[in-house]
Amino acid sequence: MVERRICSFCGKEIEPGTGRMYVKKDGTVLFFCSSKCFKNSMELKRVPRRVGWTKDYAREKSIRTGSKKEEEKGKKTKKVTKKVKKESREGKKTEKTSKKTKKGEEKKKTKKSVKKTEKKE
Repeated sequence: MVERRICSFCGKEIEPGTGRMYVKKDGTVLFFCSSKCFKNSMELKRVPRRVGWTKDYAREKSIRTGSKKEEEKGKKTKKVTKKVKKESREGKKTEKTSKKTKKGEEKKKTKKSVKKTEKKE
């Protein structure tokens, strides 16, 4: 079996018989899948993390944006209570409260329904 190599710049897999092998004076071996990767790395001295089409850039970006998502996941559900006083047909005032769940749905309760559940218990 022929060993598959990975491009030192973009991180793409190089098929056997293609690409370029570059050996530095200190003995480190770099593999490039195309002249585009070779020029960006050797001639232009670009860092793969800052070039948008490389895998290193995608990894850095997912870390940046992923950390914000993890913070949001760690938060507990918000308990928002809204007190709205409305006059019903009978002329009595009722207070409505709502709680937001993780999915953003609101569960509404009135004082009357809360009192009814307390009486049943």
